[in-house]
Amino acid sequence: MISPVPSPVRARTAGVLLHPTSLPGPYGVGDFGPAARAWVDTLAAAGQTWWQLLPLTPPGEGDSPYQAFSAFAANPVLISPDDLITDGLLEASDIAGEHFGPGRVDYPHVNRFKATRLHRAWERFRVGAAAQLKATYTTFRKKQAAWLDDFALFMALKESRPGVPWTDWPEELVQRDPAALKRAADTLAEAVDRVRFTQFLVFRQLAALRHYARERGVKLMGDLPIFISAESADVWAHPEYFELDARRCPRVVAGVPPDFFCTTGQRWGNPHYNWKAMRRDGFAWWVARLTATLAEVDFVRLDHFRGFEAYWEVPASCPTAEVGRWVKAPGAALFTALRTALGGLPLIAEDLGEITPEVDELRLGFGLPGMRILQFAFGGAVEDRFLPHGYERNCAVYTGTHDNDTTAGWYAGLTPAELAALRRYVPGVDRDPVGELLRVAWASVADFAIAPLQDVLGLGTEARMNLPGTETGNWSWRFTADMLDPDRLERLAELTATYGRRPTPATA
Repeated sequence: MISPVPSPVRARTAGVLLHPTSLPGPYGVGDFGPAARAWVDTLAAAGQTWWQLLPLTPPGEGDSPYQAFSAFAANPVLISPDDLITDGLLEASDIAGEHFGPGRVDYPHVNRFKATRLHRAWERFRVGAAAQLKATYTTFRKKQAAWLDDFALFMALKESRPGVPWTDWPEELVQRDPAALKRAADTLAEAVDRVRFTQFLVFRQLAALRHYARERGVKLMGDLPIFISAESADVWAHPEYFELDARRCPRVVAGVPPDFFCTTGQRWGNPHYNWKAMRRDGFAWWVARLTATLAEVDFVRLDHFRGFEAYWEVPASCPTAEVGRWVKAPGAALFTALRTALGGLPLIAEDLGEITPEVDELRLGFGLPGMRILQFAFGGAVEDRFLPHGYERNCAVYTGTHDNDTTAGWYAGLTPAELAALRRYVPGVDRDPVGELLRVAWASVADFAIAPLQDVLGLGTEARMNLPGTETGNWSWRFTADMLDPDRLERLAELTATYGRRPTPATA
């Protein structure tokens, strides 16, 4: 039994969920440059405290930020070419002649464009351009070496073997023979250094954006996936922390059993952790991971919190997540170690899905705010705990998340019975369905109230970010500057002021 800690006293705050790739701009994908700063200004003008992001790690399979090549690295696609020009690493002619439409992200096109320009930036830096960055780059390399060296070699090896999983590399590289690693690092030295420098650039721009936001009273809220991709530098470099077979392939994989989103369950395919090994060194990898993340953002949404109490284990040979079993996770031991190391737990627990009393006990025992999704109160996976009259203050209410349809799209698909229940609870909902759901969220007692930008703008299903259980067509939505309807932004500002959620000097 975990004794619950008192809920912290927090100011009421509000924010908007928007991944940086969804920002507008001339390069086919959002980045940390001018459009991001303009978005911060928009949030500040609307009285928002939080800009909530999806994971900033480099996406792997399916362009998903939840299937990353590293738990520590950042996505190079988010580097702003405009800011590289300001630094003296690119020239205006380097980005001329490439044309992108304003719509969804074409990741193959964007990835080629950004990789080519980052290669040019590295080549210029090697021959003396942007000399003012040399000392800070050297410091970055030294400070981040614990993860950066393995990641850089991993990505250089992947680049030299396109499309080949690391488990199919030569055996001496799979098993990390020291002599083989040294030979590979020497052979691929230029590519390894380029990866290091690229990480320096993306973290430098992220730090500058965070500073810009803080000056305007806006904080960044990150997102930490519970699991790591099998095709990642972390699994390659630290196989002892994962449940792998002799060939370094996962014995069992992560997912969730059949649910509202998918009748066959969701088979994510990530390897499970070897929690016994992690416990032996005091969960050092998790401490390092949370420490690194909190150096980038001010607060963190902890994905799939349920899996820290018990996780769904699927045999790697099974094509779906229908067959599996619940296995106990370290729970309190892990969070005690994290709280001791970090001096606190600035986390929101994503407590969605099949939540047991043991999961609630773990969350409440560490005073973590949970998540309440308004859509789940009235339509689809309906649960009473999502009805606002039952909220505790120590929670975060969302109209929907990146995994939900937009609220406009959701409302259009409600059954007659669901619509009748919604009308009883929100009598004026037919006049402005999205606006009224925003009002209900902002008026609730929840400490945090957050909505995806798609809901702030009243957009339909065409603007959905992700459809769980599907492998293509996700993570690519972008908005254009003309979508930022001044009337809707003014309404957001009004709601935020009316319900006492504007930042104060003490919370900014």
